[in-house]
Amino acid sequence: MIAKNLLSTTIAPLMPDETFIKALSLMDEYKISHLPVVNGTEYIGLLAEENIYIENRFEDTIGQHMQSLVKHYVDEYCHIFDVLNMFSEEMLSLLPVLDKHHRYLGVITLDTLMQHFPVITSINNPGAIIVLERSQNDYSLSEIAQIIESNDAKILSMFITSVPDSTMLEISIKINRMEIGPVLQTFDRYNYFIKATYGESSYYDDLKDRYDSLMTYLDI
Repeated sequence: MIAKNLLSTTIAPLMPDETFIKALSLMDEYKISHLPVVNGTEYIGLLAEENIYIENRFEDTIGQHMQSLVKHYVDEYCHIFDVLNMFSEEMLSLLPVLDKHHRYLGVITLDTLMQHFPVITSINNPGAIIVLERSQNDYSLSEIAQIIESNDAKILSMFITSVPDSTMLEISIKINRMEIGPVLQTFDRYNYFIKATYGESSYYDDLKDRYDSLMTYLDI
């Protein structure tokens, strides 16, 4: 999934001749803390709510404070993982999308992004979860895949995180089978540390509760 498939249809951009007061009003209406500024199809920059309060000149136009704008954006073919990374690194509530000619196409909102979360994590696909812990030096994706596929199973999704203050990795794998006993036995034979396992119902209910809570928060 790429950026141009994630565009929101509800957020209108600002223009340089509009005021900070107008920007704050729209941010409150949309429940966001950023808005893109454009001139026709030209993307000028991203205005943050906090920078409006730093300038503290609410009647001024945005064009009078161009230095307040940042240039964060992604191109239309940016992968959803890179979009997620940009949101995380820059702490954004939305992210402008440009075409190959640097023309403004629209924005991806955090709300829209989270609506695609079940797709990219395979929440809606039946299966079980296995959480492994493995040192970085011993980590091998091909070996993990071979172990799972040798038991007539397939990997649906996988997430890898570093264990703080260590050289260990936590590897969360969703597979397309509910009966995971043979898979676990094989991991054990290969000296993998199995940190946790989740059946379909327990994992799905927990993740769905977290997802629903986040969506409720975004609607506030």
